[in-house]
Parts: sequence; C-alpha cells; structure tokens
Amino acid sequence: MGGEKKFYTLDEVSKHSDRKDCWLVIDGKVYDVTKFLEDHPGGDEVLLSSTGKDATDDFEDVGHSTAARAMMDEYYVGDIDKAFITAKSTKYTPPKQPQYNPDKTTDFMIRLLQFLVPLLILGLAFVVRSYTKSPTA
Repeated sequence: MGGEKKFYTLDEVSKHSDRKDCWLVIDGKVYDVTKFLEDHPGGDEVLLSSTGKDATDDFEDVGHSTAARAMMDEYYVGDIDKAFITAKSTKYTPPKQPQYNPDKTTDFMIRLLQFLVPLLILGLAFVVRSYTKSPTA
C-alpha cells in the first residue's frame, strides 16, 4: 500500500462482515480476508465469526505461526482509528454456560452409593443364605 495510511472506524469495519466482504481488525490493523476464506486452515467460519470487529484476542488465542503472520501483509487495507475503539465494545463475550459443579456430582454419587450398597449387601446375604441352607428332610 503506497502513500498515506488509510484509517477506518470500527463502525466502517463492521459493515464488511459477510462472506462476500469480510474484514477484521487484528492489533489495530484492518484486514480484508475475503479472498482468504476458502484457504484458511481453520475453515471460513472461524474468520466469519470474527469479522467486523476486533479479532485480536481470537487471533492470539490460536497461536498463529510466523508464516501465518507474514501472510497478513497481503490482506492489509489500513489501520483502525484508535479514537473509536474500546476494549469492552470490541471483545466478544460468549454467553454464560452452566458450570460443571464437581460437588453436585460427588453428592449424587455418594447418595447413589448409600442407596445401592445396602441393597447389594442384602442381595449377597440372600444368595449366601440360599446356598448355605441345610436341606431339611
């Protein structure tokens, strides 16, 4: 890109958020990754889910190689205007999922064992009694 850098607002970038026109922001730089969708090793859905927003955290969480980082220059279209970007508004926050609670599982297993062990002992006692019973004539 020769000459002066082009600056975009996050609002401008967010207008490029579909399969035919796919932009995203990584480390304050704007990339048009439309042509890369089919070639992305992680699949196009990974990129599409990050379009139109700051995808820096998503990008860094994956741990891209040096070669992948070098490829980014090919898709660079400008920089994000930092005056229009805030950490809270650009980071995707997934919906809350129910948390696995090992204590609940442990409590359930203890109650189950408290119920089953006496039954097993009673059953075993019944079997032993029936085999050890002396025949009466």
